[in-house]
Amino acid sequence: MFVEHLPDDRGQAHTLEAFTAALLLVTGLIFATQATAVTPLSASTSNQHVENQAAIAAQDVLSTAGESGDLRAALLYYDEDGFVNASDDGTYTGVPPESHPLHDPLTEAFGDRQIAFDIEVSYPEDGGNRTGDTTMVNMGSPSDNAATATARVALYGDDRFGDGADSRALAENGSASYFAPPVDEARPEVLYTVVEVRITAWQM
Repeated sequence: MFVEHLPDDRGQAHTLEAFTAALLLVTGLIFATQATAVTPLSASTSNQHVENQAAIAAQDVLSTAGESGDLRAALLYYDEDGFVNASDDGTYTGVPPESHPLHDPLTEAFGDRQIAFDIEVSYPEDGGNRTGDTTMVNMGSPSDNAATATARVALYGDDRFGDGADSRALAENGSASYFAPPVDEARPEVLYTVVEVRITAWQM
């Protein structure tokens, strides 16, 4: 018996459906990838970028000021009432005044970038058995994305602290009026102490 086979379009329909499904799948993947792509403006990346920039700026201030001697001069810009020309509690609430050795580097690094910062100084006490600290600049509480940089500075007995005619050597009257005591009270005229300066910076 002769059986006539009629044309079957089901194969073509299945192929068309498969092609359409694949096209929809690829389109969906492209859309999802573009929607979730991390760009320089994404929140996490932006925060990390700001943190990195603040850390670099803080370290640059400490490095350049340390090499020029301004960091040591800033530590010695101190009298019985606290840091010279500071607020009533002896600390600065922003960039120190123009007479301060760190005024220019801090202004260049942070003043024009809307970055807040704190500067704290740590030093040994009780012959090195414990650590004390004092604040040079206090601009508030750091954010979660704050960055820090530190540097150590050696101070000697013949370094003079204070302002102008009222300055005196650390070895002469340091234990009475300077914020950090000598590491060796019997020999303050040699190495007076070694302090650590820490800058904490964050985006305002």
